[in-house]
Amino acid sequence: MRLKFRRAGLAAVLLALCVPAAATLGEDASSVSADQAQLQAGLTISSTAKFSVHQLQLSSGTTVNEYVSPAGMVFAVSWQGPSIPDLQQVLGRYFDAYVAAMRNRGAGKSAPATQPAGFVAQSGGHMRAYFGRAYVASMLPRGVFAEEIK
Repeated sequence: MRLKFRRAGLAAVLLALCVPAAATLGEDASSVSADQAQLQAGLTISSTAKFSVHQLQLSSGTTVNEYVSPAGMVFAVSWQGPSIPDLQQVLGRYFDAYVAAMRNRGAGKSAPATQPAGFVAQSGGHMRAYFGRAYVASMLPRGVFAEEIK
């Protein structure tokens, strides 16, 4: 049973390397526009007093949300849909920390995995119904709580 979970996790990481995606965690908001053009994805922007959400609708049916601070930085990303987006592109320099976090959290656990420097990642789902989120705690704008990243 445990081997089955490990194989599923490895398959998810390999799949993530093959599917196109969106903006980059820790980069400025211009990465959203560049990726939207490259992916020919639909873009919807909604704003609150604390941050804006740039939502990309990929042709695969997957939705990727980039949370942009008032300072113009992508401080969090989330995804949901039938395929996993290209997490290496979405997470940028945090991709290796994500892989390590998922490896260290153990098979089948749904609790967020935290790495040094406040990087937090959570991922799960099954075939055609994947979800996840990642953020850097130190980049959260004042008054924004992790629960707001959906």
